[in-house]
Amino acid sequence: MTAKEREALIARYRAGYGEVAEALRGITPEELDWRPAPTEWSAREVVHHLADSETIAGIRFRRLLVEDRPEIQAYDEAEYARRLRYVDRPMEPALRALEAARATTAQLLDAMTDADWRRAGTHSESGPYSAERWLEIYAAHAHDHAAQIRRNRAARAARSR
Repeated sequence: MTAKEREALIARYRAGYGEVAEALRGITPEELDWRPAPTEWSAREVVHHLADSETIAGIRFRRLLVEDRPEIQAYDEAEYARRLRYVDRPMEPALRALEAARATTAQLLDAMTDADWRRAGTHSESGPYSAERWLEIYAAHAHDHAAQIRRNRAARAARSR
């Protein structure tokens, strides 16, 4: 990956929180908890997922920078959602956690050296896992879920007509 490609991904990473906040702007309580299908997440659940996922991602990233060849452990997102009660917790603290996780990790991204970018470990499910691979995944993550929130809202609006 070139330095220019990394810069573009870092910019996308930085913009992720804003994209989620924009997708939530003006959301009603009904939209917040509406699910497009029984096995799909509501906007509230998506925000809790983002808070937990970004917190975990930040730790993964820090481990890549600090530890030699860290083992990055996968986790069960559905089990987190169930056991951590995504369905009925207030969303606002999770949204703040997402914002803070992104802001503090972006500071680290800005300070990385070429040697830092070469650091890598192993993901328990997907194998080799580098700092660059981490950036590719998480640059898109919040944007993907913001799109999910917008789809949920549009689908609910369409069914309400």
